[in-house]
Amino acid sequence: MHLERLIQILEIIAVVGRPVSVAEVQRATDLPKPTCYRLIQSLVEQNLLDEPSDDGKYIIGERMIRIALLGKSDADVRRCAAPLMRLAATNFNETVFLARFRDNKVEIIHVETPDDPARAFIHPGLGVRPMHACSCSKAIAAFAEPEFRESIMSGSLKAYTEHTKTTEDELRREFEIISERGFADCDQEIDIGIASVAAPVSIGNIGATFSIGAVGPIRRFRTEYRIEIGEKLKGLSKKVSGAIQLCNVTDT
Repeated sequence: MHLERLIQILEIIAVVGRPVSVAEVQRATDLPKPTCYRLIQSLVEQNLLDEPSDDGKYIIGERMIRIALLGKSDADVRRCAAPLMRLAATNFNETVFLARFRDNKVEIIHVETPDDPARAFIHPGLGVRPMHACSCSKAIAAFAEPEFRESIMSGSLKAYTEHTKTTEDELRREFEIISERGFADCDQEIDIGIASVAAPVSIGNIGATFSIGAVGPIRRFRTEYRIEIGEKLKGLSKKVSGAIQLCNVTDT
């Protein structure tokens, strides 16, 4: 019975989709007010609910979002993000990709290409990317815990091309730049003639679990163009984050 009541409260707050007061939850559940308050406090203590504004109103918490996200397959995430990515690929007239961080690896899990038949474009492929030499990985790593960044810099830094950054000092400076401007780029660090740019996608309070990026030939993806695309990707990342979180909360 206790567990059933906790689940009922989580379901109510998830469905409403906005901060909810104890009084509102009590009316919806018909529980005694002291019981309702005690159950909500138990959920808060476990980070399953959060009180973001200290005003007595609660939302689904960081831990609950993390649990929901862990249960989402790549297919679920693609379903949420693909429409926004498809629109961006058309608007940018460039290939747009989505990467996911899990098990200490970053993988590209979805790609949308421009629909302009006259446009030459690059398809980055799917799968794991190096943590030190790809915009999608660096965009996530730069906003991760310091210990994780240190593990990348002290690990094997393979030189894929003459442009790959292979020293701790180079990567440390780059991570600082990425964290300041909000996006990462890759200037022929994996393949000569190919460049990319990516922005982190933060999910609630659990950090940058995804990144969203664009890739193309270096003849187009010069420094100024990468900066322009990077700024656009920062806006797109917020929309993708919202879509993924809405999907999680709706399905929780």
